Amino acid sequence: MRAEIIATGTELLLGQIVNTNARFLAEKLAEKGIDVYWQTVVGDNPKRLEEAFRLALSRADLVLTSGGLGPTMDDLTKETLAKVLGLPLEPHPGWQEYLEQLFSRPGFKKMPANNRKQAMLPRGAKLITNENGTAPGVWVEKDGKIVVLMPGPPHELEPMFIKHLMPMLPETGSLIMSRVLKVTGLGESLMEELVADLVRTQTNPTIAPLAKQNETHLRISAKAASREECLRLLAATEEKLLARLGENVFARDDETMEEMVAKLLVAKKLTLAAAESCTGGLLAHTLTNVPGSSAYFLLGLVTYSNAAKERLLYIPASLLAKEGAVSEAVAKAMAQNARKLAESTLGVGITGIAGPDGGTPEKPVGLVYIALATPEDMQVKRFNFFGKRENIKERAVHAALNMIRLYLIRQTG
Repeated sequence: MRAEIIATGTELLLGQIVNTNARFLAEKLAEKGIDVYWQTVVGDNPKRLEEAFRLALSRADLVLTSGGLGPTMDDLTKETLAKVLGLPLEPHPGWQEYLEQLFSRPGFKKMPANNRKQAMLPRGAKLITNENGTAPGVWVEKDGKIVVLMPGPPHELEPMFIKHLMPMLPETGSLIMSRVLKVTGLGESLMEELVADLVRTQTNPTIAPLAKQNETHLRISAKAASREECLRLLAATEEKLLARLGENVFARDDETMEEMVAKLLVAKKLTLAAAESCTGGLLAHTLTNVPGSSAYFLLGLVTYSNAAKERLLYIPASLLAKEGAVSEAVAKAMAQNARKLAESTLGVGITGIAGPDGGTPEKPVGLVYIALATPEDMQVKRFNFFGKRENIKERAVHAALNMIRLYLIRQTG
């Protein structure tokens, strides 16, 4: 079964709100084994909406829409569909009575006349109850096609779909499941080069690379008759990818870098302290976003100025004068002294130039040194990040977390 999702609303086209409904519906349809081949966004324009309906019905078996079921003049989804299908609109007595009772409750004024349009349905359509709003859903079948109209607000659409519409969808005899492998330390092009033959030859599961700001993703999608068979297919393909990418894969699905670091620190019963300059405490903030972080994160210092580095981290003024605050030597001193102050297992030091000003030919904007002090040794890396100030700070934190992760996964104890 081929499906198309149509989201209506000029606010979507203007970027004023994000189309979360399309993502939700696509995920739920995949659970039923229904392929979503197209997604369309159209404004509150009856002519363009009509064109979208006609195109969708020409190529899809199932069309689902969100939005345009309200009481105002620009809510025209039902009216437009009725025109396309050649079906008259007729009042649904039960929903009209429900609306009248709703507006007769204490605190409500008399029901506005335009709310009555929400009780109008194309002839032969099924009404889908909306327990969270005044706009019911609509299920229409004609000429072998199914069209489902749903309200736009997610707090109305999602429970309606799960409770009422999901059970009504045809059984396809299969389902689609996906898994995302999150990769760091490799650009999208290099990652794709390492797995290119697998991507080209895979048909089920399919493999698709996705670029993100600080990481790249590989989405594996499998289609099978059962959940168990899907999981078997996903696991077999994941094993092949891990053999190519190794420790560059740091997480799966919704897992984050900081969560993986947290799990490793807890499992190994190790602790961490951080001294930050250019990241302004973002590393500490990211680590403490994970519940239970007090078990491993002991101390975070933001030593933005040289004076703070001297006073709080006991970094000699002579070292700062000789090497500069943004240097390998200072990053090492920050990491080592943070570790000593907190009496933690590990210490991290970050110093750099986040920009947009402050760079020189020798030390350009985006230059960041990250040091990791461990019981065995001292690691330090030089990075040249690009982007806006916020991007550089986020990339530096991601890199620092990855340094910690790699150290932890390479430990044998």
